[in-house]
Amino acid sequence: MSDQRLSIEDVQRLLADPSDQTRARTAEKLARQFDDRSLSPSERRMAEDILRLMARDAAVRVRQALSENLRDNALLPHDLAVTLARDVETVAIPVLEVSQVLTPEDLIEIVRGQDEAKQTAIARRPTVQAAVADALAQEGTEKAVSALAGNLGADLTETSMQRIVDRFGDSESVQGGLISRDVLPITIAEKLVNQVSEAFRARLLERHPLSPDAAASLLLQSRERATIGLSTGSSEESVIRLVHQLRQHGRLTPSIIVRAACMGDIIFLECAMAELAGVAVANARILIHDSGHLGLRGIFERAGLPESIYPALRAAVDIFRQTDYDGLERDRERYSRRMIERILTQYGDLGVDFESSDLEYLLGRMSQLPATLPPAVPPTA
Repeated sequence: MSDQRLSIEDVQRLLADPSDQTRARTAEKLARQFDDRSLSPSERRMAEDILRLMARDAAVRVRQALSENLRDNALLPHDLAVTLARDVETVAIPVLEVSQVLTPEDLIEIVRGQDEAKQTAIARRPTVQAAVADALAQEGTEKAVSALAGNLGADLTETSMQRIVDRFGDSESVQGGLISRDVLPITIAEKLVNQVSEAFRARLLERHPLSPDAAASLLLQSRERATIGLSTGSSEESVIRLVHQLRQHGRLTPSIIVRAACMGDIIFLECAMAELAGVAVANARILIHDSGHLGLRGIFERAGLPESIYPALRAAVDIFRQTDYDGLERDRERYSRRMIERILTQYGDLGVDFESSDLEYLLGRMSQLPATLPPAVPPTA
């Protein structure tokens, strides 16, 4: 290890040959030695002053040697870390990627400098604080935001994710990064479904002789199927935000409400009716589950939904009261299947006249859901 520490021979070599290469080698050794906690306070102050001088060296390779060897040094003075981080890319990136000496404020300032390589280095840090992630979401380039989206160490709030999808939702690399995250709010997932679907429709029309109406119909079905899947099992607060977003973008359609209700996603129905009728979810819930159906009729009319879907919603609410979870593995999926089965076997008697597309959708979903209970686990000896 002695050849990695600055020696009198190094000083003499530097005096005899002050070339870029010699200065870079000296900077590397001094930077490594700076991590030595046995240095006295006076020795450390002297080393810091020498490092500050080297950080202003005209040769990039000298400054780069400092950055590469001080990048993860917790004893690096803050002003020196900032100097290196503001330098040219080859000097700045090693420090920007890992240095814990840099503050969120330092990083945000550099993000706003609009240098893509520096933004990307910050986005790849092992930990990216929420404020830094938000700055990247607002001002980062597509490459930097893609790195941020795929970084599981980045603290991405729902607001930051909204900004990312709004700016780069049609980017496959950004989509892939977001999809790979451990937690994805349903409002973000729904937006991604919509963005991906638009791209899907464009490719479909390019490659196959479908009419625009046929492609739009296929798009709507795939989007609604995915959206219903997102809402199932989510918290009420999340579903409230989802239906609000759907309405804002004209996607809270009568068909998605009917299909969700017939699959037993009553929380989605309650939130959707509340959104459309302009009432609190708690009030919508009381009206929907009124045993005399006057409440359901009242909120239905206030929501402005087409009369043709009222029998289906009434049937879904009635059957919901008669259907329970079995409490076993995948019981939510079996519950949805039982709801659909009962509605499809009784809908004629209940006065329901499904649209053919809704009927096909429910039949298709029923075929994908489990009908049987999981095998019993044998008792242990």
